[in-house]
Formats: sequence, C-alpha cells, structure tokens
Amino acid sequence: MILPRTPSFRLDGRRALVTGASSGIGLGAAAALAEAGAHVTLVARKLPDLEAVRDAIRAAGGVAEALALDITDLDATAQAIAMHGPFDVLVNSAGLARHTPALDTTPADYDAAMGLNLRAAYFLTREVARGLIAAGKPGSLINVSSQMGLVGGPDRAVYCANKHALEGMTKAMALEWAPRGIRVNTLCPTFIRTPLGEQTLAIPERRAWILSKIKLGRVGEIADLMGPVVFLASDASALMTGTSLLIDGGWTAD
Repeated sequence: MILPRTPSFRLDGRRALVTGASSGIGLGAAAALAEAGAHVTLVARKLPDLEAVRDAIRAAGGVAEALALDITDLDATAQAIAMHGPFDVLVNSAGLARHTPALDTTPADYDAAMGLNLRAAYFLTREVARGLIAAGKPGSLINVSSQMGLVGGPDRAVYCANKHALEGMTKAMALEWAPRGIRVNTLCPTFIRTPLGEQTLAIPERRAWILSKIKLGRVGEIADLMGPVVFLASDASALMTGTSLLIDGGWTAD
C-alpha cells in the first residue's frame, strides 16, 4: 500500500507581501511566513518600525526586506507591486478601527475605515493578482478579515460593513481568478491581543462581553494566527478558495 502524503506547509522559494507588517497580526504573519521559508516583503507606512521587524526576522534566519508604503495611495501601491513583484503570497493585514455607535459615526471616520479596510484592500489584491497573471503564476491571496465579517457587534457598524464587504469581494475575486490558479481567502480572527485590540480589551465591560462570546474562554494571541496563515499560504490548502478561515474560539458557532 502506498500511503497518501500530507502536502507541504513549506514556502521555500516563494515571495510573500505582508501589509501592516510592523505590528500585531501583520508582524506575526510575516514571522510565520519567513519561518516557513518564504522571502517576505514587509509593508507599512513607517520605515523604522519595518526595519526593526526585518532585522528580527533576519536574526532568526529568515529572509525579509522592508518597503515603506501607504497602501491607500493607489498609484504608489500599483507602482511598488509592479516593481517588486510578482508575489506568490499576499497577506493583507493593514487595517484600522474607529468604533462608535452608528448614530455618532462621522463621515471622516467612515471614510478612513472604508478607505483602508476595503478600498485599499481591493486594489492591493487586484495589483498582486495582476502581477501573478502577467507572470503566468498561481498564488495565494489572503485578506485579514474578522469574525465581524460574519456577525454584528455593538459600536461596529462601519467595521462590520467593511469586513462583510471584504468577504464578498474575496468570494468574487476567487471565482474570477480560480481558472488561473490564484486562490483568494480570508482569515477571520476574534479579538486578538494586539496594540489595536488592547484598546477594547482595556474596557472591563467590553472584555467581559468578549469573553462571554468566545467559547474557549480566552482572547486570541498572535501565535494563534501564525499556523493558519501558513496553512492558507501553502499547498496544504490547495483546494481552498473563496472561503473564510475562522479563528474565533467558537464565537460564531451559535
């Protein structure tokens, strides 16, 4: 008998682009991809922060470079991807949250959140796919969404709106590019202990609400997302596209 073999989780020889890579989920994703053998290009707005991450990855034996870029500047983003690509893997982790009751949402907050979380994500994903198509290569494009892309939450009308839209965008792009071997999926974490997440976790009543919803009884850590990122990027998930990988501790199970 010849036993089937597990597809490789290794990413040797592949080039990955990670946005929001200077902290939080993006930093964890970059470290995980580098550990799996990918050559990682780190993207965020502040070069000194990126250089610190780059140096840490290199010190750990990985391969990384820093690229300071504001992905809401669509022309600059398209030029950078054309210059530095093609990229076999994208992890789009750049994002922001401005939580307010819906009645208090300002147009400025709405535009800022939609501009980065949805508009920039759309055109970034498109440009990475454009580079892969021109090179005749397959790829794995991962948009960091949220459990809030599938459910609602208090004071999160704008955030839920852009994450729900990101889910729909991902499905449509996955259908369009599947014949070219380009997979598009989302990673949907629950509340993760990051500098951004701590803003909510520091409010006792919000933390209590969060823990009541997470069935495993704890908030997430960056390490909880590192394995799933490598899985989606690698051949181990070769038949997955147009879907959401929920890392939510059971939040959406009921």
